[in-house]
Amino acid sequence: MSFDFAPAAHVPLDDFLTTDSALVWLRHSEGMVGFGEAFSVSATGEHRFEALRTRWRELLDAAAPEAELFAFVAVAFSSASEHGSRLVVPEMVIRKVGGEAQLFWIRSEDVPAESETDLYHLARSRLAELQEDSAPGHLGFPDVDPLPAEDRLTVGQVNDEQYKTAITSGIELIESGELTKLVLARDAVAELAQPVQIARVLKELSLRYRDCWTYSMRGLIGATPEMLIQVINGTARARVLAGTLDRKLAPGSDPDYAKRALTDNEKQRHEHQLAIDSLTTQLRPYVTHMDAHAEPFVLELPNVWHLASDVTAIMPAENPPSALDLAEILHPTAAVCGTPTVRAAQEILRLEGMDRGRYAGPVGWIDSHGNGEFGIALRGGIVESEHRIRLFAGCGIVGASDPESELAESWAKMRPMKQALSL
Repeated sequence: MSFDFAPAAHVPLDDFLTTDSALVWLRHSEGMVGFGEAFSVSATGEHRFEALRTRWRELLDAAAPEAELFAFVAVAFSSASEHGSRLVVPEMVIRKVGGEAQLFWIRSEDVPAESETDLYHLARSRLAELQEDSAPGHLGFPDVDPLPAEDRLTVGQVNDEQYKTAITSGIELIESGELTKLVLARDAVAELAQPVQIARVLKELSLRYRDCWTYSMRGLIGATPEMLIQVINGTARARVLAGTLDRKLAPGSDPDYAKRALTDNEKQRHEHQLAIDSLTTQLRPYVTHMDAHAEPFVLELPNVWHLASDVTAIMPAENPPSALDLAEILHPTAAVCGTPTVRAAQEILRLEGMDRGRYAGPVGWIDSHGNGEFGIALRGGIVESEHRIRLFAGCGIVGASDPESELAESWAKMRPMKQALSL
């Protein structure tokens, strides 16, 4: 059941980030925060999307017709990943869109109430219980042994030299004509003297990176600038990013630097066009009309500039695909994998030397009407223990790429998480 939720109407939804176990999807202080867990399912392998979708449909079929259900979802990048994809239905959701806030509650049948007013007060009481702070250890993470004496950022599974070697191999594949683009990622490990404060990190990301979508899904946290697909009442939207420029490198007296270095740069434009073509080609068969920017625009974030394009499409009136359906159809795009996709995915497994897990996979939410939003899990990390979080960043490699420049770009893309962790 749902209630108009006056306490959230005039305060940013960020203020409800009080517990590390919250499920989060925020942008411009609106979106959704989920508490508790009414239902959860995990899946791995090639059919992980279908497994999650099947259980979600079963849950909807068993629910009352008037039930408003929301699920938070995070899917592993690769079918070969050992990390589970997750779908979680929270017990309570605070949703705020356009300044209007609602509280949704999956109420146990044995909760006594004599009136709507009683139910509202019971819901507020239950929400207060779920909002009580919980440490990452309560989420089932193991601890680090030995505990670090001070905060530090250490080499991950892929060090700088290994990453540059992988990039060089990727460039050779592109020059030989076997690939047009390849996205290669690397990791770094943040070890903290104090337990990871997930709620505080999310608040920092949400406030610093308001134009991004801040997400938290059972240890997967971050603030992505890239919308894989949004479906709201028959309209689908996506935001495609490819082409990056570190703002630290910009001369302070040149206001046109970003435009000249991105929109007028052949390498950056080529990489961006591959990403746009990847998405629109996959999406076109499932929509009745589609518009995309003729020219990309420069998206300004606190750490980098990106070349960006927005795509809008109209869904068919009968049997439209859901947001989760489209997330499976579109994943992975050239923006996080490469071109051609199947071959690029094979080379990622061969060259990267690590399991991406849920990094660069779809992350977001769906509702019982097929609406939803799925970003690409970028600019984030995976909490592995009470004191350790693994950060990830990837770069698009084309023929004109330079290994040293791509390595520097990967560090720039880790900057949001480093800032939020006070590293």
